[in-house]
Amino acid sequence: MAKSLPFTISKTENFFDRLGEYVGDVFYDILPEQGYELRDEQIYMAFQVEQAFKNKSTIFAEAGVGTGKTFVYLIYAICYARYKRKPAIISCADETLIEQLVKDGGDIEKLEKALGIKLDVRLAKAREQYVCMKKLDPLSNKTEDEDILRVHDEIPDFVYDQGTSMQTFERYGDRKEYPWVPNETWEKVSWDPLQQCNTCDWRHRCGQTLNRDYYKQSSDLIICSHDFYMEHVWTKDSRKREGQLPLLPDASCVVFDEGHLLEFSAQKALTYRFHSETLTAVLTEYMSQEVREESLFLIEDILALHDEWFDLLIDTATLVEGSNRKEVPRSKTMMDLATKINEKVQLLLEQLVFDTDLFKIDEYHVKIIEEYLEFFTYGLTVLLQGNQGVFWLEENESQHSFVIMPRLVEDVLKKDVFSQSIPFIFSSATLSQAGDFKYIADSLGIEQYDSFEVQSPFDYEKQITITGHLQENDNEKWQGIKNNVIETNGKSLILFSSKEEMIQFRNWADQQTWDFSIIYEGKREISELVKQFQDDVSSVFCSYNLWEGLDVPGESLSQVIIASLPFPPHDPVFQAKRKHTENPIEEVDNPYMILRLRQGIGRLIRTSKDSGTINIWLNPAQKNLYEKEIQQVLPVNINWKQRDGSFASSL
Repeated sequence: MAKSLPFTISKTENFFDRLGEYVGDVFYDILPEQGYELRDEQIYMAFQVEQAFKNKSTIFAEAGVGTGKTFVYLIYAICYARYKRKPAIISCADETLIEQLVKDGGDIEKLEKALGIKLDVRLAKAREQYVCMKKLDPLSNKTEDEDILRVHDEIPDFVYDQGTSMQTFERYGDRKEYPWVPNETWEKVSWDPLQQCNTCDWRHRCGQTLNRDYYKQSSDLIICSHDFYMEHVWTKDSRKREGQLPLLPDASCVVFDEGHLLEFSAQKALTYRFHSETLTAVLTEYMSQEVREESLFLIEDILALHDEWFDLLIDTATLVEGSNRKEVPRSKTMMDLATKINEKVQLLLEQLVFDTDLFKIDEYHVKIIEEYLEFFTYGLTVLLQGNQGVFWLEENESQHSFVIMPRLVEDVLKKDVFSQSIPFIFSSATLSQAGDFKYIADSLGIEQYDSFEVQSPFDYEKQITITGHLQENDNEKWQGIKNNVIETNGKSLILFSSKEEMIQFRNWADQQTWDFSIIYEGKREISELVKQFQDDVSSVFCSYNLWEGLDVPGESLSQVIIASLPFPPHDPVFQAKRKHTENPIEEVDNPYMILRLRQGIGRLIRTSKDSGTINIWLNPAQKNLYEKEIQQVLPVNINWKQRDGSFASSL
């Protein structure tokens, strides 16, 4: 049900005129009366963003920490959604950032209280955030893992009772409902790309499906991750062909919070993932139908080539340190096999038309077979088009997956996203490269856009000190980090460049004595860990993902420790980026590292009352190479502390 605007408007008045007056009242009067600071940066941003809504255009809003950018885009998105009678979509970098918006005492609740309005806010979470009954139910019969058995016990009865009326169905299965489950255990019971939802016996009672039906009814805001939004874009047409609704409804506008991360989410969503067993299962189902002998021989050829292809992929793939992606060489044999498979799959698609005309084949199965074969040949086409595709091999206990990702996504985004005549708002503290927004615009296929920059209102010279530390080996670094933490009696966030680095530190730390608790990402559901860190003031939080999105003001986060410079991994995705640039270090590695570093140091000061220290660890060679670039993005001068405890001169 559509809700009324938070301001009155007569038939003779212009919506945007009244909206501008209302926004002025909010920032000049209503919010200050509620105890919020009057910020010139926030007001400037508000009236810049208004132009994007007026013109239904795209705008890059780079606003520093503390400008109150979230309130700005929320107010405009809510009012515009109610005006257009379509929900606004807020797309966030990840689930952690979503939690900052919707948690108790989060930005949405604060805005509701300040403006005296009630918002209809619903979450559209990524599929990995839901229990998969097809995995959970059989696993519960053979495991002794208490966490898994407890999840199984808490599944509502109607899921198992096939005779239950749909009217009694309720939403269930959200990751957040099972906060005690560690990440590694959750992966055993949650949805993953190997699942074939279209043919799943549980699909009508699936928690993911029930939650999807719920969030689509939102009248104000639908909040999702970048990954989920891009999955919606990628699957929209195929879902319509299958007679299904798109993952997200039509939106009045879209806000990309931490929008600098959208390109990678687009690449991730546009991947083609071939599982070693899926094609066999699909074609075996086809063979069970009444089909011509010619089609059967063709299927046997495809399956033989497919098995040969996967055997080659598995034999030649090599493990990449710090990544679950195995590199596969682009050999002539591999490409020749892919070409032969693609040609025969395309021929089979043509044969399918003849078979359905001659024989009575179940329409539902025909749709599934046709959809998968089209998906298969589209993916192989990307692989075979010279340097357009990035590819790698993944494996788990049961099977292997060959993954093909398009190297460039701007054409798809230009056509399927930014061709829409609606406002698109990009919000982040790190959108530009030295004030230039062309890089992000080009990478996303955006030709026309507006942009602006607003600096943080904080007095960093008074609120923050930054120290650089030089070390020659890990043990020396770990001991130095321990000393950093002892100096502040905990109250620290330690950011690692990878999961593997965090595990190395944990192995060392487990042999040490600590006077405060250490929280490790992955031990429980992330929002529970963040709350624990905030509530236990002297605790230490170790993370490899929370370089952005974490918002913990106050004493609990008095120190940020950068355990190492956050360079991109040497996995196939970034290797492909490096191969297609003239200077990989200057065009790929350094920009990524600097951007992530800017985000990491931004975790420390969240309000004008916060203060603290940042400690950055690196080796002497890195200092010589990157000192100038690092200093350029830091809010204050860095002091370099040498191994003997003395301070070196800075640039």
